[in-house]
Amino acid sequence: MDTADATGGIRGDGAEDRGEFAELRTREFGYLDEGGHTYLDHTGAGLPPRSLVMGSARRITGGLFGNPHSESPASRASGLLLAEARQAVLRHFNADPAEYAVVFTPNATGALRLVGEAYPFTRASRLVMSLDNHNSVNGLREYARARGAATVYVPGLRIDEARLLAALSPPGPRRGAGGLLAYPAQSNFTGVQHSLDWIDTARSHGYDVLLDAAAFAPTNVLDLSRHHPDFTAVSWYKVFGHPTGIGSLIARRAALAKLRRPWFSGGTIYAVSAQAQWHVLAADEAAFEDGTVNFLSLPDVTAGLAWIDGIGMPRIHAHVTRLTHQLLAGLRELRHSDGSPLVRVYGTDGAEGREGAGANRGGTVALNVLGADGRIVDERVVTRDSAAHGISLRTGCFCNPGAGEEAFGLPLARLRSAAEQQVGSLDEYLELLRLPSAGAVRVSLGVASQPRDIETFLAFLAQTYRDRVPGVAGLAARESC
Repeated sequence: MDTADATGGIRGDGAEDRGEFAELRTREFGYLDEGGHTYLDHTGAGLPPRSLVMGSARRITGGLFGNPHSESPASRASGLLLAEARQAVLRHFNADPAEYAVVFTPNATGALRLVGEAYPFTRASRLVMSLDNHNSVNGLREYARARGAATVYVPGLRIDEARLLAALSPPGPRRGAGGLLAYPAQSNFTGVQHSLDWIDTARSHGYDVLLDAAAFAPTNVLDLSRHHPDFTAVSWYKVFGHPTGIGSLIARRAALAKLRRPWFSGGTIYAVSAQAQWHVLAADEAAFEDGTVNFLSLPDVTAGLAWIDGIGMPRIHAHVTRLTHQLLAGLRELRHSDGSPLVRVYGTDGAEGREGAGANRGGTVALNVLGADGRIVDERVVTRDSAAHGISLRTGCFCNPGAGEEAFGLPLARLRSAAEQQVGSLDEYLELLRLPSAGAVRVSLGVASQPRDIETFLAFLAQTYRDRVPGVAGLAARESC
């Protein structure tokens, strides 16, 4: 199999390291500069290296692969590649195959849904979640509620450990009943990284732990021999860009055995009767892989992980960390002529704090642009203006309403009141909540990022918004340019 040998043997650190990442950008992601693109949405999607895409095409057109649910030569070929992909995922996360199983899913959302629909919630158990969570995790509360389990959110953009412990140890009859703790290793909104030590803390309180690693895995080492979440969800296109449509649930085998699927389908059963209406689920991973797995693309996971591991995740982490420091320093320096800040960054030392020394964060930065009068520039305006400059970034609430509510300081009473109103548009909803914008601006960095991407973005902010006052007149003036 072609494992994309184009890592070029990148080694070293410091200036040499930066030079080799620049060369990697030219070789594997040259389409960015060739097309005049500035890509700053790596949390939304990683970029595909050219060598991975070409290697995939060579493999598919150079071999014969069939549905793995058979014993034909074409099926056996696919089955072997499927087994290799499982082994590659376990190796990448340093996960013992005796402890962990790999279930392939359409994406991280699909992995989370598998846990939610099959987890044995009861009226005595609890679902504890951080307020900072993607909606694919928030949605688990519907499964918990349907079975009578209590749902509890732990507030804060940086979660207070005392509040977490209080949520895990409720007073009254639910105390000690356990349940499920679900939280992200890294926020997809702010880039804040939450402590992986909470895994052991929660398990010591009788909880299983569901770790959303979708935003964390692309640029950080996750060692499952050190930290032992019961369930970990990832999307591979966020890690190495190709292919889309494949994620994984990496589950402890003991935790997987607790799940009770509410249905069965092709590929998930060992035996079944239509007339007698009974079925026996397949063992381990197969019981959770509905239908036919994406057998033509699963070998690309093996190749993508070989490509990532050839560079070295610690080096990717260091590369993205350097660029994040550059970005944050540049944002702090952006000022209007009167010295007032041009941007507000979220998720550092609080909703509007400054980046603290040694703060745990990834290469995702959420911000709002501020006008010369201190008011927020509507993020939809930033979407339009940045697109006109060839800059790809993300705006909105990033499917993470809890972090957005915390960042904008929305009180619970106002949120409940808005839910009772009939609204016909987003603007009406914003008015009810007294929000100046529909969300924030998110800039995120990855293996393909270079310092010039950050320089382009900072220059765009300064040239477009310095000393500007947001409002109808300001928008009209920009639209006429």
